[in-house]
Amino acid sequence: MIKVSYFARLRELTGKSDETIEQQSMTVRELLEWAETTYPGFGKDTVHVAVNEEYALKEDVIQSGDSCAFIPPVSGG
Repeated sequence: MIKVSYFARLRELTGKSDETIEQQSMTVRELLEWAETTYPGFGKDTVHVAVNEEYALKEDVIQSGDSCAFIPPVSGG
């Protein structure tokens, strides 16, 4: 199982702060595809993913027991 956490607008879009996905392993790209399919408008092309508190590349593999965080783009001034 893979734990995922949502922040900022993604928390509002999903209606939850975190959830668990029943997968043994998947790439970051596959996780983003899952999120976009599950929550249309997620923004898979602009959201960053951290795995175990480290920014991850789309090719990185996530294993069961890992914690992932979806981090939307941040703007400010």
